[in-house]
Parts: sequence; structure tokens; C-alpha cells
Amino acid sequence: EPSPARLRVLCYNIHYGLGTDGTYDIERLARVIEEARPDLVALQEVDVVVRRSGQVHQARRLGELTGMHVRYGPTQHYDGGLYGNAVLSRFPVQDVVIQPLPYSDSTADRTTYPRGAIAVTVRLPNGHPLRFISTHFQHNVPEDRIAEAEAINRLFAVDDDSVPTILAGDMNARPDEQPIQILLRKWSHAMDADATPTAPSIEPRARIDYVFHRGHGTLRVKSSEVLPESVASDHRPVLVEFELVE
Repeated sequence: EPSPARLRVLCYNIHYGLGTDGTYDIERLARVIEEARPDLVALQEVDVVVRRSGQVHQARRLGELTGMHVRYGPTQHYDGGLYGNAVLSRFPVQDVVIQPLPYSDSTADRTTYPRGAIAVTVRLPNGHPLRFISTHFQHNVPEDRIAEAEAINRLFAVDDDSVPTILAGDMNARPDEQPIQILLRKWSHAMDADATPTAPSIEPRARIDYVFHRGHGTLRVKSSEVLPESVASDHRPVLVEFELVE
């Protein structure tokens, strides 16, 4: 059973199961997740019955392999299936919100993708609720990322909200860029101060994957790290351990 005093959170863009060795391998991703011993996992780039990845229901399969509850938040139809974000949880899930985020339409010289967030409310072993959000910002339109950060603040960072909340995702922005600065108006940064890079997973050069939190002092960061996994995905997973403060 997960400890009521500590909470381990993993954020992982799984690149729809495709590793840097060119192999689709959900079982390998499940092993990476299990080795981190997380209580909550935010996943991005998750395929569900998409042809390119063998029509596997990746969210459900990861839930089966890790023994965790799973919820899926699709953002678009893609190649015969669905593509989007997901959450894994060791705690019972009481509520789910799938929220579209702003994005620009594709043009002749750039391809964009619909963006969104999935927010679940779980019941912790101490009986208290906690909200956990997985999201993925636009990769090639800076204005979209700014609008998406503002939407996250507006939707999930209500000043009088008494439920502690953890936000995790691939923001496609470096720490000094405007989307992250917008988020920091409402959220506290849970990751290490030196901005250890997370992408690409082989010789990473940029921090674009994050964990944030808010909640009136109920969450205290104990440790954070970027895990040295370079094969299972094109991003490295990030792990944060929180202490739950009564």
C-alpha cells in the first residue's frame, strides 16, 4: 500500500510506445514505470488502437502491466484510433475531467495538433482528495503554448481551491520561456533548480517536462530527479517525491 505520508509522482512522455531503438514496446515502458515506484503517473503521447503502434490500447495495457488504475484523455482521432494523455493511479479515482485546450489550426507550412488535459481527483490513504493533471502543450506554435498555460491557470488554479493539485506534463517550453513563467504565477515548481534537461532522451539538451503543485502548504517537495532512461521513449521521465502535510 502507498504510504500516507509520501507521494511519488512520475511524468513521462512515452512517444506512443516508440523507443529510440525504433521498437514499439509497451512492456518496456511499464518496467520503467514500475522501477520508479510511483503512486501517480502523468503520461503524454498515448495511442489507443492506432495503426502505427499495432492497434494496442496503450493506456489500458499500461494499467494492466503496472497494476494501477488508469484513465485516458484523448485529444484527437489519429490513424484509426485515438491519441492523447493518460493518468495512472495507485489510489481510487473519484472524478475525471477531460479538458480541451486552445490550439491553432494547421496551415500549409506547419502541422499542429489538438491539445488538452486530463484531471483526476483521487482519494488518498488519509481520506483527503487530491487532484492530478496530465497535459501536453503545442510543440511548434509559441502563441498556442502561452494560451494553453493561461487556460491551465484559469481552469485548474482557482485561488480559493482547497484541494491540493499536482500538474505534470510536457510543456514544450524551457524554464525561462513565457509559458512556464505564466504557470509559475499560480503554481510552485517541484523540479530541481538546475533545470536538468529531459529531451531528447539521448543526450538531452532541454528541460520541457515538468511537475508543478499548489494547495495551501499541503504538499512539500522532498526530492526530484530526471531518470537516466534513454531508450524506452524520446523523453526522459521525471520523478518527484512529495511529503503530505496534514
